[in-house]
Amino acid sequence: MLLTTLFSLPTAMALDVDDEGRMLVLYDGTGTRQVNEVAPDGTWRALTDLGDTCRGARFVPGSSRVVVEHDTGGDERGQLSLLDLDEPGLPALTPLVHDSEYIHHLVAARDGRVLYTTNRRNGIDFDLVAHELATGRETVQYDGGGWVMAVNPSPDDKWVVLSKASSPANSMQLLLVDTSSRSVTELTPEDAHNDQGPIAWLPDSSAFLVSTNADRDRMALRRYDVADAAWSDVLVDDARDLAGWPSPDGEHLLVAVLEDGEVGLALHRLEDGSVIAPLDLPAGGCAALSMTTPDPIWSSDGSFAAITYNSPVMPPTVFRFVPGGELTAIRPAEAPDVPAELQHPESLRVPSFDGEQVPVFVFRPTTGDLGSTVVHVHGGPEGAALRMWSPIISALAGEGHTVVVPNVRGSAGYGKRWYTLDDRQLRLDSVKDLAAINAWLPTIGGDPKKAALWGGSYGGYMVLAGVAFQPDLWAAGVDIVGIASLVTFLENTSDYRRTMREREYGYLATDREFLESASPLSRVDDIRAPLFVIHGANDPRVPLSEAEQITDALTKRGVPCQLLVYPDEGHGLAKLKNRLDAYPQAFSFLRDHLG
Repeated sequence: MLLTTLFSLPTAMALDVDDEGRMLVLYDGTGTRQVNEVAPDGTWRALTDLGDTCRGARFVPGSSRVVVEHDTGGDERGQLSLLDLDEPGLPALTPLVHDSEYIHHLVAARDGRVLYTTNRRNGIDFDLVAHELATGRETVQYDGGGWVMAVNPSPDDKWVVLSKASSPANSMQLLLVDTSSRSVTELTPEDAHNDQGPIAWLPDSSAFLVSTNADRDRMALRRYDVADAAWSDVLVDDARDLAGWPSPDGEHLLVAVLEDGEVGLALHRLEDGSVIAPLDLPAGGCAALSMTTPDPIWSSDGSFAAITYNSPVMPPTVFRFVPGGELTAIRPAEAPDVPAELQHPESLRVPSFDGEQVPVFVFRPTTGDLGSTVVHVHGGPEGAALRMWSPIISALAGEGHTVVVPNVRGSAGYGKRWYTLDDRQLRLDSVKDLAAINAWLPTIGGDPKKAALWGGSYGGYMVLAGVAFQPDLWAAGVDIVGIASLVTFLENTSDYRRTMREREYGYLATDREFLESASPLSRVDDIRAPLFVIHGANDPRVPLSEAEQITDALTKRGVPCQLLVYPDEGHGLAKLKNRLDAYPQAFSFLRDHLG
């Protein structure tokens, strides 16, 4: 079965590089993502073999140690441990920062200390902590409250830039922290509708670069000079999103350009921003700017960069890039070949109810054509469908389905205006985009009566909303860790997530009536389409109760409904054994109900 073959193809993502040219890579050849070391000569060595997924790792400079972030059963409560590369074989993990009740997210490893964020103070706010490795002494560098999403220390460790969720939906606030005095400077207003992407310091710590859409629709590359407290534009493109990463030697700048789901990289001169040459990566994929595609990582001397790239026809793969020289794929010797029948999608636009044009990617059937369509909706809601590796989408096309992958309103990657069109009371406008797609299917040879919805997380909400609010349009739905009720979701999600998610969906204290009206559970009596539901028991984002209440209600009404619960998973299926159990059943479900 193609699905089994594709899920069994290993993926790799770059985590860190050291002064000797070694890389740390997340590799899932064992069925879960584990930390591996790749030597300069290309030799691979496994460093962890946990039953659960590793979330990150960093070399500790000036030592043979590596700090690893890992969780248990997908609960996302990261714990930090150390391992010693000098140990033969598989090194033992030594606990460094452990408290299973709270999150500890690895930020950076410096000479003799580790930086991490944690919500252990009150379960909601994230503090920035420096942990001295020799003594265990900890120093809080920031405890000003809020969900700190990203932290970027300057090379000289005098400054830290924090990116913190702010009051408008899909917005971030930038703070500059003086690590000696702990004074905090607000670099952007807390109430401004600004989003930020990657942040990278210049090698002399005088300034940093940030991808931001402050005062514009698209993400531009801007510079902030610390001494002058002044902003300036580095690179601006009114039609595309930009981000950049300067090399530590001060010579080069890697620039990412996001356009219609594809992310390419080019090498620029750091001094003036001029283009040297685009990187010769395969076409039609993503090299950065994604939750599942790590940003490029420069070596400390700027001699090379580790780049993670993937596309609909290539699993996530690490490349070693030498400026002016080679671009080399780093693969273990046993990596199998990708099936030749995989294809890139067409990029089309769907007219919606109000004249807006919904961007969609269309994957045509690769073996036979069942005349059926699966609309695959991404999570978020502020996420995006990119031109990325997806065993599910490719296997659905291999089954004979046409797969339509939309970026409904509210999606990132198409400008600030587009991703604000589903905020709060506009929530159901994004669901109307699904109806527009259904009506549009005949233009690509599809049958609207043989169309199903598939989605995870917020995409799962969209599946449930589609079958609830548009019961005559959809023949079936596959809901993975989706939201059945916006009210009970906000009541029961993790405390730290509720604070941010209310900005997007609405506030329980003031918007409860609307939240109930926009919830699929409120229209459960209208649902007629059979439903297949997958959920992890340890999900900290969308509680298992969301899946249970929708399936219980449908079962009582006699609507065909199946729920699979995995006790060792969280927000989605991370383990290969569980994927190979759940998804073949979901595919069989679609075959049964799409004819």
